[in-house]
Amino acid sequence: MVGFLRIAAPPDETMPELPEVETTRCGIAPHVEGREIVEVIVRQAHLRVPVPADLVERLVGASIGKLARRAKYLLLPLSRPGQDEKGGTLLWHLGMSGSLRIARLGELPKKHDHLDLVLDDGAILRYHDPRRFGFVDWLAGSEEQDTRLARLGPEPLSEAFDGERLYWLSRGRRLAVKPFLMDNAVVVGVGNIYAAEALFLAGIDPRREAGRISRERYARLAAAVREVLAAAITQGGTTLRDFVSGTGEPGYFKQRLNVYGRDGQPCRRCGAELRLVTLGQRASVFCGHCQT
Repeated sequence: MVGFLRIAAPPDETMPELPEVETTRCGIAPHVEGREIVEVIVRQAHLRVPVPADLVERLVGASIGKLARRAKYLLLPLSRPGQDEKGGTLLWHLGMSGSLRIARLGELPKKHDHLDLVLDDGAILRYHDPRRFGFVDWLAGSEEQDTRLARLGPEPLSEAFDGERLYWLSRGRRLAVKPFLMDNAVVVGVGNIYAAEALFLAGIDPRREAGRISRERYARLAAAVREVLAAAITQGGTTLRDFVSGTGEPGYFKQRLNVYGRDGQPCRRCGAELRLVTLGQRASVFCGHCQT
């Protein structure tokens, strides 16, 4: 990555993306895996998806298995002592402003702390969401049976994602490459921030038609996606306004952003003024000299 600079947060872009969700998973996993849920406190049930009426009944007494992430969803598998069958999975989405953190008994909830899972060792998994665009839901069957998960593309850090996939899926597509890259059926979890940064690293104009990009350039783009996401996870995500990790820490990747949120500022590579356009109803900043 090129250069370091703190930037102001754009007011309309606050949604936690894949690195923020993965950072959350890594942060809370050591505190919740293998623990039993002894109490569930719901302070606000009216989230984007209403909290299931039977959630307390389903969760109390259940033990949490190994946490997983699929795209921007967190999956908490649950089982009950003495039962061989999997009890189900708690599906969590952080929405635009949500965060999960670990609290302790006696720590008073803050405004917008909507839900607590109290664990048998006194730890609390606490959900905070000022905008209430996130949700927690019950997944009784498999991922393949859930409409929210079944049609998702591959994980960008998995072997199933590469330039060949981008190349063949893009043939005949006339939409711009940036919204193509952000399509969850193509690859999951590459949201606005990281799509902009990956396209900059790959030297690709975000406005270019997806179907007119060569195999070689898609290979560079896939590698750039991997590089950007891996770096963001290492840095704990990108805190623009609301996001904090499972331990309450902000993400530091925003210090390394090259284009996102920097319209009108000089490109870190060539010094040209960065340009702002709207693609797929999303703000997109790029360098007209370095990205062609």
